[in-house]
Amino acid sequence: MEKVYVENDWYDGPRKGIADFNGIPHRFVAHFDELKGYEDTFSLFPISSEEFELEIEQWKIYLEWNKKYEAGKVKVETHPGHSGLNQRWDEIEELLKNKREVIPGNAILANAEFGRINQENRYVLTGPCYGVVWKVIE
Repeated sequence: MEKVYVENDWYDGPRKGIADFNGIPHRFVAHFDELKGYEDTFSLFPISSEEFELEIEQWKIYLEWNKKYEAGKVKVETHPGHSGLNQRWDEIEELLKNKREVIPGNAILANAEFGRINQENRYVLTGPCYGVVWKVIE
């Protein structure tokens, strides 16, 4: 099972994020069909070390907020992803915007099987509580 570092989007399962593919951090993006909704087919493509560091930095900001949220200390409206609430989050969001939205032509197509790993909390600094097995579509 490969490591998942960051969860950028969740809708009935992980939809976007950063995970290893063959031991190297890659961005994963779920395919969406207007009739079927999200599928278990993903585009995978490697990311630079700078991009990875920014993703981890933003993940840390999310974790700080999520800890307060799960403790009932803040409301969902305070999520740092709401523009204007966290300056550094907004800066990182702007730096990563195109990298998150544009799927390169050399992206790998793969099916994903996400599985829970043994960790106490859903989200921790090292990543969410699941890993992934990628099955490349030839």
